[in-house]
Amino acid sequence: MPMSRARVARRIAAAAAYGGGGVGLLGGAVIGLLLTEVRLARRTVGGSEAAPPTADGRYGAAFAAYGDGGAQPVRLAFLGDSTAAGQGVHRVGETPGAILASGLAAVAERPVDLVNVALPGACSDDLARQVGLLLDGPGPAPDVSVIMIGANDVTHRMPPADSVRHLAAAVRRLRDAGTEVVVGTCPDLGTIEPVYQPLRWVARRLSRQLAAAQTIAVIELGGRTVSLGQLLGPEFAANPREMFGPDNYHPSATGYATAAMAVLPTLCAALGVWPDADADESVLPVADAAAAAAGASGTEVAAAEAAGTGATAADGHRGPWALLRRRVAFGGGRRTEAGVSALT
Repeated sequence: MPMSRARVARRIAAAAAYGGGGVGLLGGAVIGLLLTEVRLARRTVGGSEAAPPTADGRYGAAFAAYGDGGAQPVRLAFLGDSTAAGQGVHRVGETPGAILASGLAAVAERPVDLVNVALPGACSDDLARQVGLLLDGPGPAPDVSVIMIGANDVTHRMPPADSVRHLAAAVRRLRDAGTEVVVGTCPDLGTIEPVYQPLRWVARRLSRQLAAAQTIAVIELGGRTVSLGQLLGPEFAANPREMFGPDNYHPSATGYATAAMAVLPTLCAALGVWPDADADESVLPVADAAAAAAGASGTEVAAAEAAGTGATAADGHRGPWALLRRRVAFGGGRRTEAGVSALT
């Protein structure tokens, strides 16, 4: 019987924590076929070479005039790969960093200073450099950081335990500096339309297993995760022409806005400015919560203290516990750029 996603995620996370090499997920018999599929996919799936717009700066500056002496800015940092950088769009306001900075400013009614150190093409082993750019300079540490990472780890065949280990080290360093951390977990690469079977199935499986393992590591360090799943949700599967950009790989402006609107409630909640009453919640052992979130786009996972922590999950695992949330952003309407036009 194949291992459940929760058990695989626990093994990957444990290997990351204790220095193992990870879990072998594929047999050698399929390698030749997969390499053929990779070559076919690369002929169709492009990759924008243009540098993403630079979105660094202050958002919601008008809020600085409120209150005694003006509201202090929130320091927001973005780390990760091309998705975090906004690869594939041409306007600053279309990048996920700009969308989230504008949204956070509107909800918190405070100005937001955005610094984006994400690097297109980065794998998780680049996070140490990115964290250094944020923490080793003369300025204060960010109040909150958003990390989007994992897709390149899968496509570059980085061992999942190594990937999770690098992410955990980055989260730990940020948390030690007093920064709240929100991680958008590995997207579901099986949604990229030009990728054919069986590579599509393998890409989906590897993506979701890495996303679940990332969640376990982040929650244990006091961070929060949001499942980017299908980048995000059924909209990408149902409307790939609208949600993906011209290179068929990176999101379009509408796709980035969709993903950003799924992250915004968790980003605001990390700073205590989002009402919890809007969420459908359940408490599960952390591995089970991670596995459930990996298959349900837009789901938030955070640490939880549950009554009866001596309870045992169906697979025999005991705690720790996590809170699984499905939040509603802006009245539950469709999360597209039209839904955030008032914020940007």
